[in-house]
Amino acid sequence: MNDSRASSNRLGQVLDRIERLGNRLPDPLTLFVVLAALVPLVSWVISLTGWTMINPTTQQPITVVNLLAPAQLQRVFSEAVANFTAFPPLGTVLVAVIGIGVAERSGLIATLLKLLVTAVPPTLITATIVFAGVMSSLAADAGYVVLIPLGAVLFAGVGRNPIAGLCAAFAGVAGGFSANLLLTSLDPLLAGLTQAAAQLYDPQYLVAPTANYYFMAASVFVLTPVGWWISEKIVEPRLGPWQAPEGLETRLTETTVREKQAAGWAGVIFVLTLGVFAGISFLPGALLNGENGNLQPFYRSLVLLLSVAFFLPGLAYGLLTGSIRSDRDVAQMAGDTMATMGSYIVLAFAAAQFVAYFSWSNLGLMLALAGAETLRAVGLGGLPLILGIVVISAVIDLLIGSASAKWAVMATVFVPLGMNLGYSPELIQAAYRVGDSVVNMITPLNPYFPIVIAFAQKYDPKIRIGTLISAMLPFSSAFLISWTLMLLVWFVGGLPLGPDAPLYYGAG
Repeated sequence: MNDSRASSNRLGQVLDRIERLGNRLPDPLTLFVVLAALVPLVSWVISLTGWTMINPTTQQPITVVNLLAPAQLQRVFSEAVANFTAFPPLGTVLVAVIGIGVAERSGLIATLLKLLVTAVPPTLITATIVFAGVMSSLAADAGYVVLIPLGAVLFAGVGRNPIAGLCAAFAGVAGGFSANLLLTSLDPLLAGLTQAAAQLYDPQYLVAPTANYYFMAASVFVLTPVGWWISEKIVEPRLGPWQAPEGLETRLTETTVREKQAAGWAGVIFVLTLGVFAGISFLPGALLNGENGNLQPFYRSLVLLLSVAFFLPGLAYGLLTGSIRSDRDVAQMAGDTMATMGSYIVLAFAAAQFVAYFSWSNLGLMLALAGAETLRAVGLGGLPLILGIVVISAVIDLLIGSASAKWAVMATVFVPLGMNLGYSPELIQAAYRVGDSVVNMITPLNPYFPIVIAFAQKYDPKIRIGTLISAMLPFSSAFLISWTLMLLVWFVGGLPLGPDAPLYYGAG
């Protein structure tokens, strides 16, 4: 018992130190402004060294682009607005919150949370939040906008620290992004990149979207209990009790008969809406069903569909309960919700410039290639190779958030390397997905990280980057260890990663 307490105290001291160091960082807006300013300077310095690499996809030399050159500086000024408007998280967040705002301000979400609390045993609330977060990748990045604030609201409503609920949801959404019981838009995207890389070695090799399905579905049942345990045994006790700021109402009141009936009809509207969406997406030749059953039109429409799926039930609930009496009320609800996003919109401008500069400079691309080439040069095989891919993917993910952007480059090195050693492209892809997911929750360069801080500051205005990183680090570490161990056990046990997805090249 004493050893356990000593270990707990040491962990707490380490996390406290990380929190203090992290909180010395400037505000996220200032941080992205500083990073955006540093990238051109760093690109200029490194360009002077003449560092050159070969792009394995095009076989063309790549050098660091000096962003302080006159032509590049002109680009910095002329494309600033385009960088901002094309910043992917900006559109995702703003479109999604329109529908979510109506559902929230009409009272529907609060009623659903009250019903959830009565339906789910108190001991399973944390597990439910983590599981929902992992499964949220069905809706691409929308889980960041929907589930993370709901996790905080749910915890606050039952008298628990809302920051702990927010962290549990964040862990599921970000750390478990690649795991799911169903195929998501990420599966065909990564499979296509893996197949292109595999065909550099074997022109006839095909990689199916289901390449990692068995492994990723099973991962849900590993990450959910791990996230649950970390939240209740480490994160929530460390955060301690929480006192609601003055004027913030958090307790969930009793649900009236009228609210229950309105929520029931809202549920009917939601199911009918999903039915319509399924019809226009999955029936052959339907509006969002592409050629030969390609679902890319559906995946590209997910954010709008999600917003509508919240808007219509919220509208129905508001009309039935009287919280919505006219179209002006709807416009007011959507506008008030959008007004709360002002600070995020300003921050998104700075973040968008940093991401664009980092891409223009080729720094991210060359760092990814350097990591992959290091792994090749070491000449590892078997378990060390898998571990190496996981670790390098995790390290690079600290700097580059997009899973597909990194894999587009890294696959061209990792996949042929693995095939040359006798390992299947499906196995190499699975190792990449593990490393790519687990650090999403601790890097401030995750484009959704600032909005998570904004959600947290609603409950504790003093929260800064260090507080969030120190709270998420136990989740990240536990996910990395448990998920990697699962992958190694899967490999040693010779289990298939998916339908017709062997572990060894040539085994299928």
